[in-house]
Amino acid sequence: MSNNALISFPGGSFFTQHMELVNKIIGEELKLFEQKFSDNVKGTNPLLDRILKFIIKRKGKQMRPMFVFLSAKIAGELGDVSYRAASLIELLHTATLVHDDVVDNAMMRRNFFSINALWKNKIAVLVGDYLLSKGLLLSIEHGDYRILQITSRAVREMSEGELLQMEKARKLDIDEAVYFEIIRAKTATLLSAACSAGAWSATADEAATEHFRMFGEKVGIAFQIKDDLFDYGEQNIGKPTGIDIKEKKMTLPLIYTLQHADRETRRKIIYIVKNQSTDRAKVNEVIALVQKSGGIAYSEQKMMEYKKAALDLLEQYPDTPAKKAMLELVDYVIDRKY
Repeated sequence: MSNNALISFPGGSFFTQHMELVNKIIGEELKLFEQKFSDNVKGTNPLLDRILKFIIKRKGKQMRPMFVFLSAKIAGELGDVSYRAASLIELLHTATLVHDDVVDNAMMRRNFFSINALWKNKIAVLVGDYLLSKGLLLSIEHGDYRILQITSRAVREMSEGELLQMEKARKLDIDEAVYFEIIRAKTATLLSAACSAGAWSATADEAATEHFRMFGEKVGIAFQIKDDLFDYGEQNIGKPTGIDIKEKKMTLPLIYTLQHADRETRRKIIYIVKNQSTDRAKVNEVIALVQKSGGIAYSEQKMMEYKKAALDLLEQYPDTPAKKAMLELVDYVIDRKY
């Protein structure tokens, strides 16, 4: 098959149209990865096997494996270790999504019923544990200890970030510094692990690994700000607008609004978030206040600053097709519609 053969990216036409170069550079690698990933998650229990097939059929856009492969190609030579690194990252990511849906009591995931909605919480937790164990064993059995260290650190930081957010949500006292620490740990750390694991898989060089860790962290923060902005938009992204407000999550647009609102408006917003976050009309009031305050524009500005910081880190590498594909992937993170 030609390297130019177009693979079917999940996620719709916008994704496919904006990832032509990524498809050209790592399309074959992603097809092979899909097979390897399916092989790595197979179970012997009939119920488990049925659930795993459901997960694989409805998996997302595989952005983290893309970051693994492109980081490997930019830093050095993509090989078997890179595929195992991508599988480990995707297994961990999938496990955290399954567990997150249990924690959040979420009934939907990417416009489909979640695992816990179909098979209840106990089974969902066990499936998440199974996926986590498969990832750990994959690395241990092949001696990929440095990559296991990178990803294990990411899981620890993700847990710490989630707990910090839950603690702060009770008081609604998250300032901008705390917000960035939360999203760095909760979201950016896994993307930075993908990039650093990819670099290590191709080079076994600590300097390159750290360089791509920082790159992935900047992209990951920009990615989360973009995700937060969806909460104040009108597009169908697989979850309703205002869901972060309902869950009392203090995102950057809301933090900015509270910092710049007069006392009466601030008190009104805090009261709604604390006591009326299940009232759709009240949540819409908060969304309107955030839009009016300049919170959206400020958040978009910060997102672009992190994007620039990430791209600056790639400057030391030559302008190869893999680097250009990475730039396309970063652009997608910022331009995506869902």
